[in-house]
Amino acid sequence: QVQLVESGGGLVQPGGSLRLSCAASGFTFSSYYMTWVRQAPGKGLEWVSGINTGGPNTYYADSVKGRFTISGDNAKNTLYLQMNSLKPEDTAHYYCAREAGGATMDYWGQGTQVTVSS
Repeated sequence: QVQLVESGGGLVQPGGSLRLSCAASGFTFSSYYMTWVRQAPGKGLEWVSGINTGGPNTYYADSVKGRFTISGDNAKNTLYLQMNSLKPEDTAHYYCAREAGGATMDYWGQGTQVTVSS
């Protein structure tokens, strides 16, 4: 069955960095568009970044462009999100998700918490 398991979250000071990982199993990772979505306390879901794991295309929300980098390792079936220059407003629960098509996510991981605070 399809599984997505995130890791790498934690507490970091403003300006710091973290790398999130999402280990995927149960499907052909390189055949899907994968995304990172976050939810800040008391707020709705916010799409952060996406990647066509079968090709070079990557996409970012304006709020993270230039600071975050999405990548995928098809040999390891793993999605990454390198987060640099973190800000307090990046504090959220971060989820990886598989896109089924038409911007619909059909599988989600359990998420990993990122807290940016001094």
